[in-house]
Amino acid sequence: MTTDPNTPPRPGRGVLKKGALAGLLIVLLTATTVASAALLEVDQLVNIVRTEGQTIPGVKNALDNVDGGGPQTILMIGSDRRYTERNAKGAGRSDTLMLVRLDPNKEATAVMSIPRDLKVDIPGYGSDKINAAFSLGGPKLTLETVRNLLGIEINHIIEINFGGFQRAVNRLGCVYVDVDHRYYHSNEGLAPIAQYAEIDIEPGYQKLCGQQSLDLVRFRHADSDFVRSARQQDFLRQAKGQFSLSSLLGDRQELVKIFARYTRTDVRSNDAILQLLKLGFLSSKNPIREVHFPAADIAGGTYLGISPSALQTAVDEFQSTTATGGASQTGDKSKKGSKARKKQKKKSSGALPAGVVAAKSEGEAQAIVAASKSPMPVYFPANRLASGSYSSGEPD
Repeated sequence: MTTDPNTPPRPGRGVLKKGALAGLLIVLLTATTVASAALLEVDQLVNIVRTEGQTIPGVKNALDNVDGGGPQTILMIGSDRRYTERNAKGAGRSDTLMLVRLDPNKEATAVMSIPRDLKVDIPGYGSDKINAAFSLGGPKLTLETVRNLLGIEINHIIEINFGGFQRAVNRLGCVYVDVDHRYYHSNEGLAPIAQYAEIDIEPGYQKLCGQQSLDLVRFRHADSDFVRSARQQDFLRQAKGQFSLSSLLGDRQELVKIFARYTRTDVRSNDAILQLLKLGFLSSKNPIREVHFPAADIAGGTYLGISPSALQTAVDEFQSTTATGGASQTGDKSKKGSKARKKQKKKSSGALPAGVVAAKSEGEAQAIVAASKSPMPVYFPANRLASGSYSSGEPD
């Protein structure tokens, strides 16, 4: 009997049905779930992360520190490392490089994909495609390469094993996706050298489960890196909107366990885990804003390139993103849009009336607990009367 090399060892059937948690979708959903629950049971959840997960070695001192509560930038690396190989010395290959900017004070969560064929300078190795950094020096060299390229601080790094992605989607009940066109390829009758990943997905709005979801987000043969990156971000955005906080909270311990099994990260301490995941929860209320990385083909080769000015524009947009015009559109730069924003800012910047105090944190803590017990959205006031207070116990 053969075993699936992507499948971690499990003690029994009950756990077998839980599947695996990996991919960018899972990172955001789990961050929402854990951050909410962590206010209630952080020690228990952190213990799960420590016993089930793995730390990326050698990156702690290479990352940029951040003040508590401040915005954070996360580098996500999607690799093809199999579970049985995760203790091996080889780094595998990086399939996806994506940056996520979590800032609850902004109107959106910024996501920017870096094409893997981008020609860059890899420290100590010279010019090559950016995905070669992972093969040459693992997550640490990838981190150094990306930071040197963009000139920004990177606070955390998460390596994701896509081998568990299909099981994760199944665990969450599959995802409804609007597929833009027919995706089809069969290896029947082709020589081994001409074969690549098979796929058969019809166009239109439909429910995609594990294998088909993985096929869709990884398909690249007939597309460019740009098209595939856009497809991955679109899948993430559509999936994120289909899972409620209450449904995720109900299964929080299993989600944390699966997340830990199929990712490696630099975050290990109680404070760091809680800080990052609470930030993820606060930012999860914002729409996902895709920032385009404007690289172009380099004539006469297989590389992509980008001009310094275009690169700086993308970096600036990534760090100061807004959500005006929709989650995947640029901000409204018209005079009308500018006047509207100034009017709104002026309207909302006034002092609170006498007898009213800010109470967002108190209300948020109560709403998190209530959301775990209710199938409906839970709203809370950002302010309250100075003479009033929230109950110290859990809401019914």
